[in-house]
Amino acid sequence: MATPDFIRDIRATAGHQLLLLPGVTAVVLDDEGRVLLGRRADTGKWAIVGGISEPGEEPAATAEREVLEETGVHCVAERLVLAQALEPVQYANGDRCQYLDITFRCRATGGEARVNDDESLEVGWFPLDGLPPLGEFALFRIKQALTEGPAWFQPTPSTT
Repeated sequence: MATPDFIRDIRATAGHQLLLLPGVTAVVLDDEGRVLLGRRADTGKWAIVGGISEPGEEPAATAEREVLEETGVHCVAERLVLAQALEPVQYANGDRCQYLDITFRCRATGGEARVNDDESLEVGWFPLDGLPPLGEFALFRIKQALTEGPAWFQPTPSTT
């Protein structure tokens, strides 16, 4: 994923310290119940679409923008699926981030699925019984998106 300019600006003074960043994931379904996936240029693996919110951008708008930018598909965010703090990651350049992921179920409304930027090698629609190999992250989000809610979150451990 390309680093947004606002994060480059923060990194200029913050260095490699851990940043908590707002991540958004979009589980996009079409009228046939297929899931939109992209094969990532950085890892070569299939994944659901996601990205980082820009300052002042609502998470649902981020989901819709990222889907269009990466795949050429127009969509509408329909439902909050989950919110989850992910494990911190460290990139090859030493930057450390922890993403607070907000996942939405989205409905495709137009456009043609295609590679639309340099973040993907391939883009396509997949039936639920014909998904390519996906990580736990993607499979859990797809499963949650297929339910009618409520939104999933990690409960606070009981201290009593």
